[in-house]
Amino acid sequence: MNFLIAFLTAVLCYILLYLFLRRRQAAKEALRQRMARLENTGGMDSRGNNDDESRAESAAFRFVRGIAKQLRKIHNSADLDFRMQQADWPLLGSEFLVIIFSIGLLLGTILFLLTLQLLNLFLGISAGVLFGLIYLKQSIKRRRQKFVNQLGDCLMMVANALRAGFSFMQAMELVSREMDAPLGSEFRKVIGEMNVGASLETALSNMSKRMESSDFDLVVTAVLIQRQVGGNLSQILDTISDTIRERIRMKAEILTLTAQGRFSGMILLALPFVVCGFIMITNPGYLQPMLSSTAGQIALFVGLILEFIGYLIIKRIVNIDCA
Repeated sequence: MNFLIAFLTAVLCYILLYLFLRRRQAAKEALRQRMARLENTGGMDSRGNNDDESRAESAAFRFVRGIAKQLRKIHNSADLDFRMQQADWPLLGSEFLVIIFSIGLLLGTILFLLTLQLLNLFLGISAGVLFGLIYLKQSIKRRRQKFVNQLGDCLMMVANALRAGFSFMQAMELVSREMDAPLGSEFRKVIGEMNVGASLETALSNMSKRMESSDFDLVVTAVLIQRQVGGNLSQILDTISDTIRERIRMKAEILTLTAQGRFSGMILLALPFVVCGFIMITNPGYLQPMLSSTAGQIALFVGLILEFIGYLIIKRIVNIDCA
C-alpha cells in the first residue's frame, strides 16, 4: 500500500511538471507572436512587458529560477542546457535539475513519513531524479521522431518553392510559417541565428546537432554542396524526400512485424511488479518472509537481475536498425 501511494504521488508530480511546461511553452509562443506583430507593424504592444512577465511567471517558477541561478555558480550545466533545446523546453538545465530534485525530495519525504526509514528518503530522491531524466530522454526521442516524419513534406515544400522562384532563404521562411512544431520551430531558430549574423552552414549545423537525425544530415550536406558547386537543388531535395519517405515506410513495417516481441518484453518487465503489488494490497503478510529473510532477499535480487537481462535480450532481438 505504501508503494502504491508513493507511485501515485510520483505520477501526480510528473503530471504537474507536464502542465507546468505546457504553460511555459504557451507563454513563450504568445511572446513570439507579439514580437512578430511588432516586427510587421512597427507599433508598440499596449499590454507592456512587465505585465506579460508577471502573468507568464508564477511564484513557483521564480523560486525555481532563484535556486537555479545559485546552482549555476557551482555547476556548469551546459550539456543539460543543450538537452533542454533538444526537447524544446523553456527551461535552463539548472532549472530542470531543481525541479526534478524537488519532485524527488517530495517523493522521498512521503516514503519516509510512511515507513520512518531514512533509506527510503534517499531512494525517493534518486527515483524522482531518475524518472525526470527518463522523461526528458523520452520527450527528446518523441520530438525527434515527429521531426523525421515531417521532413519528407518539408523537403517537398522547399522544392516546390524553389521551382516557383523562391530563394532558399525564402523557402525556409515559408516552412517556418506553414509547418507545425518541431520542424517549423527549428527553422525559425535557423532564421533567427542567420538574422543575428550566423552563416547558413553554421545555423543548419546547429539544427542538425539538436535533432541528431541522419536524414537531416543528408539534407544539410546536399544543400551545402549545392551552394558550393551548383546544381538543381529542387531535384536533389525531391530525391532525398523520396528516400526518407521510403525509409519511414520501411520502419513502420518493421515496427508492425516486431510488435509481438516488443509487447512480450513489456509484459515480462511489468508482470512481476503488478503481481507483487496486487499481493501486497490483498495479503500484505504473504511476501514478508521473502522481504525479511536473507535468502528471500537474495532470490529477489537474482530474479530482478534475470528479468532485466531477459528484457534486454528481447529488446535487442526486436530492435532492427534500418538506418
